[in-house]
Amino acid sequence: MATKQIATPSGLSIRVLDAEVRGRRQRLALEHPALVRLTHWLNVVVLLIMVGSGMEILAAFPSFGDKVPETDLLQVPQAIRLGGWLGGALQWHLTFMWLFVGTGLAYGVYQATSGRWRQTLFGPRDIRGVWPMVRHYFLFGPKPPETEPYNPLQKLAYTVTVASAAALVVTGWMLYKPVQLGGLVQLFGGFGMVRLGHFLAMCGLLAFIPGHLLIVALHGWNNCRAMLDGYKREPEYLE
Repeated sequence: MATKQIATPSGLSIRVLDAEVRGRRQRLALEHPALVRLTHWLNVVVLLIMVGSGMEILAAFPSFGDKVPETDLLQVPQAIRLGGWLGGALQWHLTFMWLFVGTGLAYGVYQATSGRWRQTLFGPRDIRGVWPMVRHYFLFGPKPPETEPYNPLQKLAYTVTVASAAALVVTGWMLYKPVQLGGLVQLFGGFGMVRLGHFLAMCGLLAFIPGHLLIVALHGWNNCRAMLDGYKREPEYLE
């Protein structure tokens, strides 16, 4: 089994194995190291619990303060709520908050120190590649050639998701410590506006999921399997 490193246009070096799989030679590119896979699957569980408990917290006072109407602003279905009551929901939410922050820090530090952020974060060089991918996915246009693991549209979606997650943590900390961070809360417009910002950040994060699942479905099992064992079989960008 031969191993080599290849460089993508973004400057990222990817480990490639030339191995025999089920009787035939294949090239396997390590797209998702172990830490990336671990944080990914942990956050699937964490987000389910945090969204459910967050909906229970919101149901206790379904308003965002004086600047937003407070009468029947939002009716949260019982089926998507977790915790049973406000106190129970807060315990779930605050417990898994630490896991969400911990996985985020671990992922962020790893991406920064390994240089893999170049694979996922959107940059100026990716701007011109967004429209061809939009045209391909939504208007049945020709598929642009793959030159690296993530195309420009995927990078844009991941970058918005990372920004939404960061906003969730910042606004969530302000809600957790509104007295100690009183100056910041007031700068944001008050406690109600912080709640609204927290809610919108959650919506931004959740908006990523349908598109993410669609892209996984369009790219098939090979793409999904890479998040299980780390390796993508015969990726097009190796050609």
